[in-house]
Amino acid sequence: MATSFIAEALLQAYEITKNQTYLDTAISTADFVLKDLNKSYDSDNDFTLSYSPLDTTQVFNAGLLGAKLLSLIYKYTGKVQLLTQAKKIVSYVCKKQNSDGSWAYGTLPFHQWIDNFHTGYNLECIKIYQEISKDYSFSNHLKKGMDYYLATFFTSEGESKYYNNQTYPVDIHAPAQLLVTLFKNDNLEANIELVDKVLNWTIANMQTKQGYFIYQKRKIMSSRIPYIRWAQAWMFYGLSYYFLEFNKDE
Repeated sequence: MATSFIAEALLQAYEITKNQTYLDTAISTADFVLKDLNKSYDSDNDFTLSYSPLDTTQVFNAGLLGAKLLSLIYKYTGKVQLLTQAKKIVSYVCKKQNSDGSWAYGTLPFHQWIDNFHTGYNLECIKIYQEISKDYSFSNHLKKGMDYYLATFFTSEGESKYYNNQTYPVDIHAPAQLLVTLFKNDNLEANIELVDKVLNWTIANMQTKQGYFIYQKRKIMSSRIPYIRWAQAWMFYGLSYYFLEFNKDE
């Protein structure tokens, strides 16, 4: 759900500039999340969100991105309802977590794959909800998910696997999201050995001489499309957290 990333950027821009328009625009997105997206409920009246107003799918990372956004907006409005609704989403998704700590992409029969960067989204979003709400009832889900994520999706050489059971295609979003997920879970430095292996492999194998990162490295023929949002922006985004973590005193 692109809205959550845009609104989070607006909130960060507000913190830097104090431009009220940025804050007001970000806050207004809570109405989109709660009123325009379709909800799917379970027997406990917890729910998740559709990917857009035009579908009724139960995609777990889409719901959690909505919960993250509601939590972030709560910091500025103090509206308890936002955290109440966010908790219902987190609860719904955590109940769908597999016993090994993994999540499928969604509930539909053709959404049963388990992949790298969507798992990273889930972990980032649960952590942000927990940090803002001070509700630690999902901490075991978060730990199991993080253990699974780190043990499953990255090879000893630093290659980022797409799926839990398949490496290719190596998608540039995966190594970028690793940096974001670890930073926002306060454990980037603790996993620096893995992070550096992943970054070294990614730069060596997916950055071109021109400087841009390719979209996907495949087993036989790679896709070298220089996507701005999916590849360049996300690697820039991820690397910014890396340098923020290790240049605190500069």
